[in-house]
Amino acid sequence: MPDLPTPKDAAEAALFSECWDAVLSYADLCTAGSTAATRLAEEAFALGIREARAAESATVRATGRRSPRLPVIPLLLTAVRTTAAAWETGGKGHDLDPDLRLWLNSDKAARYTGPPLSRPLALRGLRDLQEPDAALLWLAEVETLPLTVVARRLGLDPAVVGDELAQVRGLFRDRCHRAHLDSPMTAHCRSYAGLLDVVTRSPATDIPEDLSRHLSRCVDCAEAAACLRPHGGGLPVALVGGVIGWGGLAYLERRRRAAEVRLGVGRPEPAEGDGADPGAGTQRARVVRTSLLAAAVVVSLLALAVSMMPFGGSDMDDSAGTTPSGRRQAPAPLPSSPSYTTPEATSSPPPTTDGSQADDGHGEEPQGTSSATAGGAGPDGEGPAPCEFAFDLVNQWPDGFQATLTLTTADALDGWRVAWTFGDGQRVGQMWDANVAQNGSRVTATAADYNKAVPAGGTLSFGFLASWKGKNAPPYDVALNGRECAKTG
Repeated sequence: MPDLPTPKDAAEAALFSECWDAVLSYADLCTAGSTAATRLAEEAFALGIREARAAESATVRATGRRSPRLPVIPLLLTAVRTTAAAWETGGKGHDLDPDLRLWLNSDKAARYTGPPLSRPLALRGLRDLQEPDAALLWLAEVETLPLTVVARRLGLDPAVVGDELAQVRGLFRDRCHRAHLDSPMTAHCRSYAGLLDVVTRSPATDIPEDLSRHLSRCVDCAEAAACLRPHGGGLPVALVGGVIGWGGLAYLERRRRAAEVRLGVGRPEPAEGDGADPGAGTQRARVVRTSLLAAAVVVSLLALAVSMMPFGGSDMDDSAGTTPSGRRQAPAPLPSSPSYTTPEATSSPPPTTDGSQADDGHGEEPQGTSSATAGGAGPDGEGPAPCEFAFDLVNQWPDGFQATLTLTTADALDGWRVAWTFGDGQRVGQMWDANVAQNGSRVTATAADYNKAVPAGGTLSFGFLASWKGKNAPPYDVALNGRECAKTG
């Protein structure tokens, strides 16, 4: 196991702590267990930091501009994928997610290391920005941090950071447009390039029917449309898919939920100075998918992501980490960010907030298998656990869908387990903010280490990606800690 790099100063120590959570989150998606996730994250972190330092100390060109490179977090996430590929070729692929292994050995993975003009458009556009601009775009769009937090992290003026983000979106569009025209395209795709440029410049422009049909069938042009229309809602998906590829959607949702947990669900975004966050309206507008073009872009990109991110099946459900009963075993809690000590400062992970259950950050029981009870409710349903649930079908495409399950509990919970039944053979492939196990049509989600505690009258929520065929009816027989929940409304 490689030693983690030592920060050069207090500023770099703070940067390491901020980046570690993102690296570990993606490494957890890529591996079959928490131990492997930690090892993958450590190796990738060391590799990424070495690359970042090498680029930083590289000789500046005569023009005074450094060679294009990604911001630190995208660079580290790319290092996770590179390290995973090295594990696969080096005989350690059994520690990786089985579906990632299939992807790594496919033409889709080769696209990220192939000829530069054939690489994802968003990756090329991001690399072509100045690093501070690219960092602003990534933190706001993918890490979904409030603009006041982004401004503080990058040393920007909170009063104008919203305007700067709007300018960076425009610069990113220009870079992607130029890269799109330079890309190898079929004659059919090139015939739509000019029209695509025109209709993506204004959200009010109607989309011709033939272009709409083309976007629904051509992944490359749909990817370009998402990059050329940065206010349409498809930009975060395009960015994360262009940089890391496999697992992009799940990573994006994990970061969104992590930001909510840090801020407190339902709390307003923090404001600084005399006024509220100047970019709040921009943040809300970013996630509203109201135009026809945005719909075509998102559906096409999701279809691409579905092909790269399988949703479970008989093969992968019997993979590593199953019990004799055939149920997939939940991974152990992931460790906190490592502590970094420098001559100037010490940066260490914040203490846990689970009260009496707090320890050194490393739980002694696997997630979701703890005997912790909720208001006296145990695995067999002992004690009351009145609750209501709401099922939100976020998105659906051929053979796959994304959904969120939200439960409101009348009792305070120190741990929770939510179970439900699918009636149409749906199979859950990936889940965030909970650990998943599926036995036939019955699915069980157990709390992650950071969201076990829920106050009386509070809510718990988690999302997942799943596959479906023929019919996709909502779940039923939803139960919290063994007690049936009523459907909201």
